[in-house]
Amino acid sequence: MHIYCLDLEGILLPEMWIEVAERFKLKSLRLTTRDIPDYDKLMRYRLGILRREKIKLVGIQGVIRRVKPLPGAAAFLKRLRIEGPAIILSDTFYEFAMPVMKQLDYPTLFCNSLKTDKAGFISGYTLRQKDGKRKAVKALQSIGFEVRAVGDSYNDLSMLKAADRGVLFNPPESILKTNRSLPVAYDYKKLMKLFLAD
Repeated sequence: MHIYCLDLEGILLPEMWIEVAERFKLKSLRLTTRDIPDYDKLMRYRLGILRREKIKLVGIQGVIRRVKPLPGAAAFLKRLRIEGPAIILSDTFYEFAMPVMKQLDYPTLFCNSLKTDKAGFISGYTLRQKDGKRKAVKALQSIGFEVRAVGDSYNDLSMLKAADRGVLFNPPESILKTNRSLPVAYDYKKLMKLFLAD
């Protein structure tokens, strides 16, 4: 039986950090895992900016609550879930993602969690586990699932390569040019076709 594993931002939702950057007019927060492969380095950079600019978790959540799924994303996910189980494997945080999960009909979500201090500032984060997307794929395969996965960023590549079928979705050229062996989709119709093909 097939199971479908999807990254969240860039696949179903816009990049939440870019939305936050736009709201607070901070170009420095626009960098994502499409730009910087080292997730810990990226997060430490982000948290330093939030602290310097005195932006608390509640302020970020206020921005994220207004985020809408990418056009066609909710319909795509609803259709995909008819074909088999779908799991969102994301490096975002429950504190960020949960305010918008209702718009996607509450899919299963595996992601990370944030730490906050008494003043409400984000003080750190806890990963479920290192390289968690790939390990989730391997675990699903170990219990008999054929995994089909989609992502768009550096932090998705190990998941896509571990999957029985990995697909890049609207990837930046920097990722595409070094991963030519992975099929690519630029819209949900093509992604569905790649996912469902025998």
